[in-house]
Parts: sequence; C-alpha cells; structure tokens
Amino acid sequence: MKEALHLSDELVAELLAADEIVISTPVHNYNIPASLKAWVDYIVRKGMTLGFDGKGMVSGKKATVLLASGGVYTEGSPIRDRDIARHYLNLILSVIGITDVTIIAGGGAKVVDLGEESMNSFIGKLDSSLKQAAA
Repeated sequence: MKEALHLSDELVAELLAADEIVISTPVHNYNIPASLKAWVDYIVRKGMTLGFDGKGMVSGKKATVLLASGGVYTEGSPIRDRDIARHYLNLILSVIGITDVTIIAGGGAKVVDLGEESMNSFIGKLDSSLKQAAA
C-alpha cells in the first residue's frame, strides 16, 4: 500500500507542479486505455486533488486533451453518443478543479490504417486546432 501511495504522491506532485496538462491518448472501445485510467486513479486523491467537500483542489491549470479514434464522434454523427472518452476526461478534470479544457479529437484515424490517407495528411487537418491550443 505504501508503494502505491508513494507513486500516487509523485504523480499528484507532478500534476500540481505543471503549468499546463497535456493528455494524448488513443480511444479504445469508445473509452480511454487502462494505463490512462490507472493514472487517473492515482491522481484523484481526497485531500490532495479532491476536497473532502467534493470540490476540486487543482485550480489555475489549463488542460489540452488530444484524442485519436477510428470513429468520428462530431455533432450529427450517428455514433456521437458513444464518445465516452471525451466526456470521461472532461468529467475527471473538472472533478479535480481543472475547468479550462481544450479537446482536440482526431476522429476517423482508421483511414490511415486502411491506407486511404497518409499520416501527414491526416495530422495536417488538425494543424490549426493544435496551433490554437498551443498559443
């Protein structure tokens, strides 16, 4: 238990020391991978990032979330309601007090796997969103 708490202490300290949080993740079966979920479990800590009153304790931070998925979850998409990863990460960040969140979704990445589009071309479509988030 001490080892797990030690790692959690380190990860919370990193989070609190950061000026900005950047989370980059693929979407697996509509949600985040287990490794990112483990990080979430380590950084959501009562008395450290989440107050005993239920209010987030991490303030003044900006977060940028980069999502890569095979499916497209934009407004009007027939699978829009399956966009669990976006909602989950937004929820977790707000729970700990980070409300300035920019999400950049690279939906439809399966075109690269299928050879229908090059990686450079696919990423190029996200270029303006990435530059805006970095500003």
